[in-house]
Amino acid sequence: MDVMPLLLLVAGSTVIAAAARRTPVPAPLLLVAVGLAVSYIPGVPDYTLDPEVVLPLLLPPLLYTSASDSSYLDLRAQMRPVALLSVGYVLFATVVVGWAVYLLVPGMTLPAALVLGAVVAPPDAVAATAVARRVGLPSRITTILQGESLLNDATAITAYKVALGAAVGAGATWAGGIEEFLLAAVGGVGVGLLLMAPLHWLRTRLKEPLLQNTLSLLIPFVAYGVAEQLHASGVLAVVVVALYLGHRAWEVDFATRLQEEAVWKMVAFILESAVFALIGLQLPIVLRGLGQYEGAEAVWYAVAVFLVVVAARFAWCYPATFLPRIFSARIRERESNPTWKGAMVTSWAGMRGVVSLAIAFSIPDRVHGGGAFPHRNLVLFLTFTTVIGTLVVQGLTLPPLIRRLRFPGRDPQAETLAEANAQAQASRAAEARLDELLTDDRNQLPPPLADRLRIVLERRRNAVWERLGQTNPVTGETVDDTYRRLSREMISSERDVFVRLRDHRYIDDEMLRTLLRRLDLEEAAAYREAG
Repeated sequence: MDVMPLLLLVAGSTVIAAAARRTPVPAPLLLVAVGLAVSYIPGVPDYTLDPEVVLPLLLPPLLYTSASDSSYLDLRAQMRPVALLSVGYVLFATVVVGWAVYLLVPGMTLPAALVLGAVVAPPDAVAATAVARRVGLPSRITTILQGESLLNDATAITAYKVALGAAVGAGATWAGGIEEFLLAAVGGVGVGLLLMAPLHWLRTRLKEPLLQNTLSLLIPFVAYGVAEQLHASGVLAVVVVALYLGHRAWEVDFATRLQEEAVWKMVAFILESAVFALIGLQLPIVLRGLGQYEGAEAVWYAVAVFLVVVAARFAWCYPATFLPRIFSARIRERESNPTWKGAMVTSWAGMRGVVSLAIAFSIPDRVHGGGAFPHRNLVLFLTFTTVIGTLVVQGLTLPPLIRRLRFPGRDPQAETLAEANAQAQASRAAEARLDELLTDDRNQLPPPLADRLRIVLERRRNAVWERLGQTNPVTGETVDDTYRRLSREMISSERDVFVRLRDHRYIDDEMLRTLLRRLDLEEAAAYREAG
């Protein structure tokens, strides 16, 4: 097996994603653009999206890291609009796009057109999270978009299987499709519910951070694999497990949390970068198989499908946002009043991604009976152009649209006050607990050490309030900035001494690593303590 193409893909996409952080262009868009350009350089190998790799190996960790970073409580509070988008909209888009393509393309069968509709129906979890993180959407809209993108793949994959069964002559029926959808949904959630508590129990019982993080990396694949083996939705199983573990992450050892955060950030960064680069690299493969559809005709079909996809989302989002409030007094009482601005952003934030392409590439070449799958190459081409179109057009225009709509920004002072009050309550509880412990003869400490515990507690309590103070008139730094800088300077001096002692063979490398790790933890604590 030649590993060089894989290494070039990972290294190249990582470099481009890192460079994108220095530009105003979101990393997904730059990666797609570079992938398109690189795909025509002589000697570049074909990077065909293999659904047997993307769905079971790339999708689970991407879903897991996105879901574990989401708020279970926020998602539960927005479950109604999330369900309307992740289930209702996906089925609506499948039918609307499929019917439009059936009318548009001569000779296209309705089942084959519905296959395309199901493939391009779900907005992508990676694309939605990446853009929402970059543009700073209001928290409610971000929760809805993230929740939709986490759950809609399950709906789309089930709809695709039903439409594909009809297209290849497997005798699929609407009743059978509904049954399959319910089994996939209920089964996926059920597998997630069955796995989440034992996995969390195991995480809390393992004492070594290395073993705990190894388990963390395996969890999304275990959840996905078990669910798929039972013909349930692996997507839903991963999301349920990740939401539960993320909600209870505070019960895991602190060293594990520190390592796990760094590990998953690296994994997500590499996978997201490679995924968007892979999208751009598919262009030559898609065009080579286009066949009879070339030139103006293919461009017309691509533009028409893109416009239908965009229009279908507007046609669903606005009624789904406002009609339930009109007909339900309970919804009006329990939920805040949505605005047309929020509906506009939700409608426009419908970027498609790698899942759509992976599903499209899984379409078989032949139907039952040996005939060719009708218009398979055209379906692949239209999927590709829709993904590229939504990423480029909507991805580039979403940030200026949000700025134009002028959503109310976050209030940093109010957030700092809330943080300070929370820290004050926690500090009082910690101080009371310390006093209680020190009354026990088993916990006696010399006065300097007991005072040191109180000083650390006081520093943590005052650190948040100090962020509201004035800046240094000479340096322009806040108190936090100065504290952080001085801490780094002191630790840097200690580090230089340890390295010099190692170089003079006064201590060995093993002791150096122990001392440096201790300094690293102190520096991280000082940084977090200062806010």
